[in-house]
Amino acid sequence: MWHNNKAATTLQNGRTIPTLALDQYLTDTTSQWLNPDSQAALNTPCFDATHDLNTGLAAKFLDCAGEERFLTKANRFQADIAQMGPCQSLYRGIMGALGYAKNKLPFLELAHRLPLQVLESMTQGKMPDEECLAWQQALLLGTAGLLPSQRSNCPRENKSGDKWIDKLEKLWVSCPHTESMPDSAWHLFKVRPNNFPVRRIVAMSYLILRYQEKGILEEVVNMIQEAPLGKGHHRLVEGLLVTTEGYWANHFDFGLDSRLKARSLLGRRRAADIGVNVLLPFTFAWANLPPSPNSSRNP
Repeated sequence: MWHNNKAATTLQNGRTIPTLALDQYLTDTTSQWLNPDSQAALNTPCFDATHDLNTGLAAKFLDCAGEERFLTKANRFQADIAQMGPCQSLYRGIMGALGYAKNKLPFLELAHRLPLQVLESMTQGKMPDEECLAWQQALLLGTAGLLPSQRSNCPRENKSGDKWIDKLEKLWVSCPHTESMPDSAWHLFKVRPNNFPVRRIVAMSYLILRYQEKGILEEVVNMIQEAPLGKGHHRLVEGLLVTTEGYWANHFDFGLDSRLKARSLLGRRRAADIGVNVLLPFTFAWANLPPSPNSSRNP
């Protein structure tokens, strides 16, 4: 908390590393709980701090920090909702979470170039599910610049004869679309196969199709409202899991076969992260948004 001794931290190999003192970064919200007793505990050298820091004080600190983090995210969503509307704000939040740290910005750019309204409009007709998925994946991956024809280093093996690839390429060429992102915008190397951006983009197409009846916004809010107390997090995770039996069940990328089945496009861990960091703070933000004459929010 405070850099009391002003000495550097030395590693076993003799190197010194920087020390970050947190006191100057505390906000008023976090520091409200600090009283003389807790300050004395935190002023203890880190190695000995746990001897005097009781469980109740530690829990209070974690609760305060967690609430502040949650409210910070909710405030950001309120600003986004006011700027772009609730549907696009939620979609943008999910897309950013699908990108992890390395590809968050490209995912946000993709969400901007291809709004949710365009994708959800394709699910309103009587198009079969497989055809709807093909159109959405063609639009998403084509706008992202990640179709095989758009990439200079896309795996070539079996690419020309693959029916699913051919279908997506033909659909992309046949539909009006915005300018594609350059493939250089994406981090494609040193990324775990299951986290590969192509698979995460495909996962988004499945989520849009799953919630086509009422749209992602209404379905997500209803899911949270109906989640049982105590075990509601399981409901959120199940609502975001995405598995497939199709092309992406045995491909990590176009033309790159996998001997192992990789049916999960969006697994439990990432689904839980999206639930905590996107769905809950977004729903809280939307529920507490000041009413406006043009608001479409349900009471």
